[in-house]
Amino acid sequence: MRQRVRYLTTSDRVHLAWAETGSGPTLVKPSNWLTHLEYDWESPVWRHWMSFLGEHFRFIRYDERGSGMSDWHIGDLSPARWLEDLTSVIDEAGVRAPLILLGISQGAGTAISYAASHPERVSQLILYGGYARGWAQRGNPDTEQFYRAMLELMRHGWSSDNPVFRQVFTSRFIPGASEVQLGWFNDLCRRTTSAEIAVKLLEARGGMAVTGLLPMIRVPTLVLHAREDDVVPVEEGRLIASEIPDASFVELDSPNHILLEHEPAWQTFQDRVLEFTGLRHGHTPPLTDLSRREREIFDGITAGLTNAQIAERLHISEKTVRNHVSHLFDKLGVRSRAQAIVLAHDQGFYD
Repeated sequence: MRQRVRYLTTSDRVHLAWAETGSGPTLVKPSNWLTHLEYDWESPVWRHWMSFLGEHFRFIRYDERGSGMSDWHIGDLSPARWLEDLTSVIDEAGVRAPLILLGISQGAGTAISYAASHPERVSQLILYGGYARGWAQRGNPDTEQFYRAMLELMRHGWSSDNPVFRQVFTSRFIPGASEVQLGWFNDLCRRTTSAEIAVKLLEARGGMAVTGLLPMIRVPTLVLHAREDDVVPVEEGRLIASEIPDASFVELDSPNHILLEHEPAWQTFQDRVLEFTGLRHGHTPPLTDLSRREREIFDGITAGLTNAQIAERLHISEKTVRNHVSHLFDKLGVRSRAQAIVLAHDQGFYD
């Protein structure tokens, strides 16, 4: 599977590297901790994520400012820029709304901010290992003390040839990893950003606070979290799921913040994502198979009409429309009107 890497320039003149691969419903992943658009494909830690998402979606991602293939030496690395950068990538990619957002770890906060401010452009929100309040916002002195110690360790040992300094930090992300996987992740840290920037990025994550936006989310939301995640406690995932109206929560049996390919939790993650997005083993039902009446109902749905409005337009009862909609959703493998609209756009039905 191949990807295409491109650059955009933000309003404050930062060059962001972004990439896309695959086809199907558009899924955008806001940046998360220390990615590299090229190295991730070579990675025994991230490669299976890239393959899965690229096989089933038009998968768009980017390296955050300060790391990877994006500009490193910039002044503003604050959370205030995260939403702006995500918006810039979506606009530059020419994404037709609605889109699916996948927020991983810190990227969950950015995804929540975008879904709250642009509900008309988001069909579904998927949050994995995420948090809405940074480590300095949780009111836990032990957590804050730990991260302050980590910041000092990163300042002095991040660029060292001895990986033990970085491994104190990185081993928490993938405690179930092999030596090869852990070695790769350690190397990624040093190759992806500098000690100075890594410290600033971790400090910025501590200050993130988007809990007030959670009740404003109005799009279907799936929250997944590893039960023994040591980087982001599962309680943070439960908090998100409890505050977003009608959000679904899946607790995964894993100690890893980044799910590894060999563990059963990774298969569960894939199954739940495909189910939630209406994709059955990557197969998108063809809209050309619809009958005339099904097409009329579908036209009404994608036009944003209610069942009552569709009934009035077609001169049939609202109950009949309701039955047609239920049958239509089953036939197309979708669970909501938002998913039906995504399907219509991604198959070019209304281009």
